Amino acid sequence: MGHGRFREKEREISQMKIAIQGEYGSFSHEAALKLVPDGVIVPLSLSADVFEAVTSGGVEAAVIPIENSLAGSVLEHFDLLLLHDLKVEGETLLRIRHNLIALAGVATGEIERVYSHPVALAQCRKFLAAHTAMKAVAFYDTAGSVKQLVELQDRHIAGIGSEAAARYYGAQILEADIEDNPENFTRFFLVRRAAEAVTDPEANKISLAFSVENRPGSLVAALTELASIGANMTKIESRPVQGKPWEYIFYVDCQIHSAADGERAVEALGRHCAMVKELGRYREAGQ
Repeated sequence: MGHGRFREKEREISQMKIAIQGEYGSFSHEAALKLVPDGVIVPLSLSADVFEAVTSGGVEAAVIPIENSLAGSVLEHFDLLLLHDLKVEGETLLRIRHNLIALAGVATGEIERVYSHPVALAQCRKFLAAHTAMKAVAFYDTAGSVKQLVELQDRHIAGIGSEAAARYYGAQILEADIEDNPENFTRFFLVRRAAEAVTDPEANKISLAFSVENRPGSLVAALTELASIGANMTKIESRPVQGKPWEYIFYVDCQIHSAADGERAVEALGRHCAMVKELGRYREAGQ
């Protein structure tokens, strides 16, 4: 597809419905608008529902977190990418800034319980340890914790979430940037149905899933093939095959120089793998 047609496609999708896991004001919401500024956000409670909404045509696309620089990969999303006939069309990086959020007019000393997603709570351990009067309570979503406190109008609870969540629900940031480590980034994918996904002509990254044959050296041989064509592997993840103990699916991200490199990567893996699935070719975040 030429550059002109790709730009035309970008204009077409600017108003598309984009599913996210979580509430309005979540980091996924922020990432979705970064990838598609005019997208219509459709919040859903479960990741499985997000993927099903795209597959069934209820929405045109989804934006999903795939990896956090501190917490690691979102393994469920790797499994769902393999299960569904979807393609990664783009990616973005989002700096994650956690804030203690409460009702307007509340003081930090009034807070007794702090709700947030378990990962967010884990990333704010030092702050919570320094505020022993606050009890940490796991919740399904960062922005959902802010939505809850506003709905309850409870002066003794707070949420940990983004500045956007505080703004969206009309709450107040009591303490900003409370995360333990400032080098906290999450990588998000924009995914669409495979039949409708468009490959960016400037794509310089490819994501692949594959399983190797059960014989000595097969994984090394597969990775050597990728190296031989000049594909720079930036990530590898393994996941167990459901119902087949001790068998694994491997997920890799590789930097590539051209669309032809992507084709060569798929062909190279095919010589040593029982299964190969291209998850998408896209422009690397920040490029």
